[in-house]
Amino acid sequence: MKLNSMLCGMVAVVATLVSAGAFAEHTEQHKVVNGVGIYLGVLPAAMIQEQPKAVTEAEMRHRAPAGKHQYHVTVSLFDNASGKRITDAKVTAHVYEINLAGKQKKLEPMLTAGLISYGNYFSLPKTDNPYRIRVRIERPGIRGVIEAQFEYQHPRA
Repeated sequence: MKLNSMLCGMVAVVATLVSAGAFAEHTEQHKVVNGVGIYLGVLPAAMIQEQPKAVTEAEMRHRAPAGKHQYHVTVSLFDNASGKRITDAKVTAHVYEINLAGKQKKLEPMLTAGLISYGNYFSLPKTDNPYRIRVRIERPGIRGVIEAQFEYQHPRA
């Protein structure tokens, strides 16, 4: 089975579980802020590196960067009351190790397995300290900014 098919399958399974409410109301990777359900995912870029060659500039932005410690940070957004996926947001993430500056990047809208989520690549070297991922969401026609903070720790061997 090709890596692309496996990745799409994994995303589809997670999206189905999320939309079906199979996850606990609040987990380390899920928060509800101002009526928006925010689901965080962090995948090693190596899982994505064998994607088919990009044919447009927009697709090229989503190619996994080469190098060590590259991870793809993804966010899926849902209206908590209706369960409908939010597809028109502007999303940024600031990813940093505690007491270090880190990086802030726009999370680009992505269509995977027919579902919209937002994502970008970040360098996350192995460390004993957790990373903080601060997500900032702006929605057209809605005043104010929604912010949520998550912690991510690399799995220990």
